[in-house]
Amino acid sequence: MNQSIIVELEATLPPGAVEQIIRGLIGYNVMKAPPADHRPLAVVARRAGEIVGGFLGHTHWGWLFGRQLWTAEEVRGNGLGRRLMRAAEAEARARGCRHAHLDTFSFQALGFYERLGYRVFGQLEDYPAGHTRYFLEKRDLSVPSLELGQGTSKV
Repeated sequence: MNQSIIVELEATLPPGAVEQIIRGLIGYNVMKAPPADHRPLAVVARRAGEIVGGFLGHTHWGWLFGRQLWTAEEVRGNGLGRRLMRAAEAEARARGCRHAHLDTFSFQALGFYERLGYRVFGQLEDYPAGHTRYFLEKRDLSVPSLELGQGTSKV
């Protein structure tokens, strides 16, 4: 039955191949799950016009996914990361999200996310070698755990 199917490793896919794979998966998901409502979400912090921090993620199926959070070294420890997260969570709530998830590494910000109310639900040891990748969730976005603070606008 599968004798005519050839499986190959391809370093570069021909035009349209990635889109075809994604369309196939989305088509299957639509049959099994609620309608797709994927929307990018970005929050940017600037000082004198220069980007000094940002949150990148998306909302989908009632969840906020935090893909990346970064603050410039010179502004760390002053609450900017917390303000970025709170702004992203506020926008996610406005979009109807009830939960959030993200991941971080042992050399990044596990304690920071735990202080914001996230809890570890899984981890991958030795990724990268000698470190751990943590997967976190926050099950209730309806009540913010920390205040946004001053200077948050244009969410």
